[in-house]
Amino acid sequence: MTDLGTVPKHFLSDKVEHFTESVIREMTRQAALHGAINLAQGFPDFPAPPEVKRAAVEAIGGELNQYAITWGAPNLRHAIARQMKAWQGITVNPETEITVCCGSTEAMIATLLAICNREDEVVIFEPFYENYGPDSILSGAKPVFVRLHPPEAQDGDWTFDERELRTAFHNRTKAIVLNTPNNPTGKVFTRDELELIRDLCVEFNVLAITDEIYEHITYDATEHISIASLAGMAERTVTINGLSKTYSVTGWRVGWAVAPPAITNAIRKVHDFLTVGAPAPLQEAGAGALGLPAGYYQSLASVYAERRNRIMPALEEAGFRCYRPRGAYYVMTDIGAFGFADDVACTKYLVEEVGVAAVPGSSFYNHPREGAQQVRFAFCKRPETLDRAAERLAKLRDLRKR
Repeated sequence: MTDLGTVPKHFLSDKVEHFTESVIREMTRQAALHGAINLAQGFPDFPAPPEVKRAAVEAIGGELNQYAITWGAPNLRHAIARQMKAWQGITVNPETEITVCCGSTEAMIATLLAICNREDEVVIFEPFYENYGPDSILSGAKPVFVRLHPPEAQDGDWTFDERELRTAFHNRTKAIVLNTPNNPTGKVFTRDELELIRDLCVEFNVLAITDEIYEHITYDATEHISIASLAGMAERTVTINGLSKTYSVTGWRVGWAVAPPAITNAIRKVHDFLTVGAPAPLQEAGAGALGLPAGYYQSLASVYAERRNRIMPALEEAGFRCYRPRGAYYVMTDIGAFGFADDVACTKYLVEEVGVAAVPGSSFYNHPREGAQQVRFAFCKRPETLDRAAERLAKLRDLRKR
C-alpha cells in the first residue's frame, strides 16, 4: 500500500532544469503554424545533389538495409580519412580514429559523455549553437562561457578578449568547444586565433572539440583551418563533422567524430549505447558524396555567397543592422532600430505579423539578456524564397525608431 505520509519522489533529473527545448526547432513549428517563411532553422528548401540521392537509392536497392558496423561503414570511414588528408593535410587511421554517429549533434554529446567527469569544465565561445551548453551539463561538466564581441564596423569580425579566454583555463578545464565556421555569427577563426587556443590547450592539457560542419561554406577568400592540423593538436583534438550542411541532407543524420585512438575508443562505447549506429544506406551514400569533385565545393560556396549578398541588403533596408558572415549560412543582426522590448518580442512579431520566422538571439547566450537585441536569419534557401521574405520584411520599415 502507498504510504500517503511519504514525500513525493522527485522524478525528473536536476540537469533538465538548466535548459529549455530548442528555440530553433520551436521557431520552425511557429513558422508552420503561421504560414511564415522559415528563415529560422538551418535547412535548405532546395533538393540535395542528384548523384548523392541516387547513391542512397542504390544502396537501399542493393540491400544495405541492416546494421552497419557500429562505429561506421568501412567505405565511409575510409572516405572521411581520405578527404581530411586532401582538405586539411590531416592523417587519420579509419580503423581506430573515426566514429560515425547519427549526425554531428550525436557526435558532440557522445564525445562530451566520453571525456567529461563531474567537476570538469568545458570552455564555450558565446554566442554558441544552442546544444553546446546543455550537452556539457548532460555530460556532468560545467560550461564556462567566453564572449565573442560583435564588430563595430559592418565588414568587421567577431572578436574575443585574449585575457578572458586565458582566465577560463585552469586545472579543472577538460575541453574547449570550437565551432568554425561559426553558428550563429558566421565567424571563421583565424590562424592566429587558433594558435592562441592551441597554446592554451597545450599549456593546460586541454582537449579541443571542434565542430566543422560548415567547413566548405566560406566567403571573401576566407580560409577554413582545422585546429587538428596545427602542431601539437593532432593528439588533443576531436574533429566533428557530417553530411548535413555540405550536401544539403540535414534529415539524413550522418555525422562523425575523429579523435586519437584512446578517445575514439571511449566515444565508440558511448555511441554504441546511445544509438547503436547511423543509417547504413545513408552511410554508403555519404561515402559517394565525399568523392564529389572539387568543383562541387567551389560552387557550393559561390552559391551561398550569392544568397548572403541577396538577403543582407533586404535586411538592412528593413532596418536591421547586419553582421557580415565569413562562413556558414546565417546572418546575425541587431534589432535596435525598431524599439522592440527584446528579441523574443521581435521574432514573435516577425512570425505572426510579417510572415518571416527567425531565431531570437538570446537562445545563443548563457544569459538571455546578452542577446536580447539580436536576431539570426538563415539564408540556405532558394533565391525566390529569399525574395519573398524580402517583400514581407519591407513591412518593417515603418517600425523603425524615429
